[in-house]
Order: sequence, then C-alpha cells, then structure tokens
Amino acid sequence: MLDNFKFNINEIDKIKKITKEEKDFRLKNLSYFNENGFPNKKNEDWKFSDLREIVLKNFSKLDSKITKSIDNNINFIKDFDHNFIIVKNGELSFSDFKFEDKSKIKIKSFFNNIFTNKKELNPLVNLNHALANNGYSLIVEDGYKFKKILVIYNLYTDDLNENILNSRNNIEVGKNSELHTMEITLNKSKENFFNNVYEKVILKDSAKYKNISVQNGRSQGYFHKFSKNKLSSKSSYSSFIFPSGLKFNKLDLEFDLDGENSECNLQAASFLDQNDHQEIKTRLNHLAPNCNSYQKVKNVLNSKSKGVYQGKIFVKDIAQKTDAYQLSKAILLSESSEFDSKPELEIYADDVKCSHGSTSGSLEEDSIYYLMARGLSRKDSIKMLVSGFLNDITDSIKSTPIKKFILDKLEKQVYEYKKH
Repeated sequence: MLDNFKFNINEIDKIKKITKEEKDFRLKNLSYFNENGFPNKKNEDWKFSDLREIVLKNFSKLDSKITKSIDNNINFIKDFDHNFIIVKNGELSFSDFKFEDKSKIKIKSFFNNIFTNKKELNPLVNLNHALANNGYSLIVEDGYKFKKILVIYNLYTDDLNENILNSRNNIEVGKNSELHTMEITLNKSKENFFNNVYEKVILKDSAKYKNISVQNGRSQGYFHKFSKNKLSSKSSYSSFIFPSGLKFNKLDLEFDLDGENSECNLQAASFLDQNDHQEIKTRLNHLAPNCNSYQKVKNVLNSKSKGVYQGKIFVKDIAQKTDAYQLSKAILLSESSEFDSKPELEIYADDVKCSHGSTSGSLEEDSIYYLMARGLSRKDSIKMLVSGFLNDITDSIKSTPIKKFILDKLEKQVYEYKKH
C-alpha cells in the first residue's frame, strides 16, 4: 500500500510552461519525498502526529489529479463589509476589491520563481515544491492601508475523494502598508481528501498584517500548512487561529523577526471533538534586537480527540532586548482525550526577557457546582466555563462585528458538546 502514496514523475510533466530549472527543482523535491514518504513519529517534528500511520488508516490512495468542478456557490458573509477572493480547491478563482484602490493591489494566480538547493526537513514541503501548481500571489504596494478586511474563501468542492491538493500562496505587504485578512474554510466534500499548503508572507519595514483563520463547520478534510513569515524593521504580525472541526490539521508556522523593533502576536483557540487530531507547531526566530513575540494557545478536548502544541523560541546572540512570551493551556473533558505540549527556549543573548509555560487538566468541580447551584444543568455549566476559557482569545480582536462573528462560531462548536 505504501506504493499508493508515491508519486510518478509524470505528474511533473503535466505542468505547463515549465523551465528546465523549475523542472529540475521539482524532480529533486519529488525524489526527496518518495525516498522518505509521509513523516512518522521517528521524525522529531512529528513525534506527536504520526502522519504516515494516519494516512495509511484513512486513505487507500492519493490522487493528485483534480476534477475541474463548476461549483462556485458560496454563502458570503453578511455580518460585515469586506473585500474577497475565492480559492477553489487551491486555485485562485475570483477576486473583488470593491472597497480599495485597485491600482495599489496586485493579485495573480500561482507562479514559482524561487528555486533553492536547500533540502527541506519537512517531507510535505518537498511534496509541495514538487507538485504545487495552484495558489495565488498578493502584493500590497508601499504606503497603502486596506479600508476593509479581505476575506479569503477557501472552497473545497463535493467531488473531492481521496485527492491530494498542493498549493502555494505568497503575500507581501509593502512599506508602511496595512492588510487585514480572514481565511475561512468551506468544505462541501463528504469524503476524505488531503490539503497541503505552502505559504510565504513578507512584511516590509513598518508594515502591519493581521490574519484570522476560522473553519465553517466540521469536515472530513486532512490539512497541513507550512507558513514561512519574514518580518522587517518595525513591522507587526498578528494572527488569530480558530481551527476546530478538521479530521486532521497541522499548522507549521515559522516567523523570522529579521528587523529591529518587529513584533509577532499569535493566539489560537480550539474545541476538538470526536476523533479530531490537531497540532500547532511554531518557531519564533528572534534575529534582531528589540523585538517582541507573544503566543497563547488554548485547547478544549472532548471524546477521543488529540491536541498538540510544539512551540520554540529561538534568540540569536545579537537579538538583545528580546521580549518573548509563550503559553499553552488545555482542558480535557474526557478521559479518552489527549493533549501533548513541547515548549522550548533556545537563547544565545544575555539581555532578554523570555518565558514559556504549559498547563492541562480537567475543569474544577467547584466551578461546575457553583454554576449548578444557580440553576444550570451540569452540561450547561461546562459549556459556560468552556466558552469563557476559549473566548479569552477573541479579546484582542478590535472590530465588534468581526469579533461577534468569531464568537458565534466558537459558541456553535461548544454547543455541539451538549449532543454527546
């Protein structure tokens, strides 16, 4: 069966308008992947998420050929004004920047113009480099601030069945520019499929980028994203992740704080249920002086779900005056649920302020009894405590309608707990 998860070089021959340099790059990465296959727990970065075993249990094959579905039906968000792009099965389908000066924005479909000899340690990055032929590139020109949020509708169509999607996205925010995005996953497929994304984000000097990621409902999808982010001087990156509902989801997020006085804020809240398996892995590289980073990850786990958080803070010797904070918290509602945490610090500078921590456990019975004594049922008491625990992450979202939209999504996820 392992042969079903190797990919033939003919898949690269199908890619149109490919140079010899690009073809060699793709062939090299395909060879790396076929030699190693999907990562298992022998790989330190995958010790808590044995993807090889997960794929073997849930797929009989993986087909890289994607049917060109005509499905473009999307229920657009009506809660707030927004620009939008539609990405269908990884491919840029449509864009509308009706609230913006379009001359300051460049968007186009996938292209690949960077070929490196570096051998990636993540086999899924190798696979993406080999086969990615979808995605988008978005550039915000210097000195332009978006007037409204940009919603990225990631649509997965109902004809997906044991397919693997490989897409690559690039976002660049120019000097003194500002961009707010919301990525929302809309999955219509009832079958298993695998989505493998490589993302690159570049923030120029004094640029600001805020991103929110949210699921629209439960899904049979298996998702992996590797995101490489570069922050220049005085730039600011904020990310709020609400990724509940996928059968498997691993976010591998790496941030290079390259410029002095840059800052990164990463927060996540998840309610995991049934057999959900989710991992958030972060690496914050402090490479310049006077940079700040803040990480807070919260998980609530029910039934046989599994949550993982691996977070590393790296501080280079020249990165004096670093201020880095990292915290993960988990509530386990079932004896069958599991949470694994691996916080790390690697510091080579001596004038820094760095801390990390991790806690996990069940809800305090005293808190449950306190609410029950005031007329709530046990399940409603648990629901209220869980909501309060997760809703803390939304406090940093300034827009009232966007915050309400996210809170409604979280409330719906927690409400499902009552049905068990």
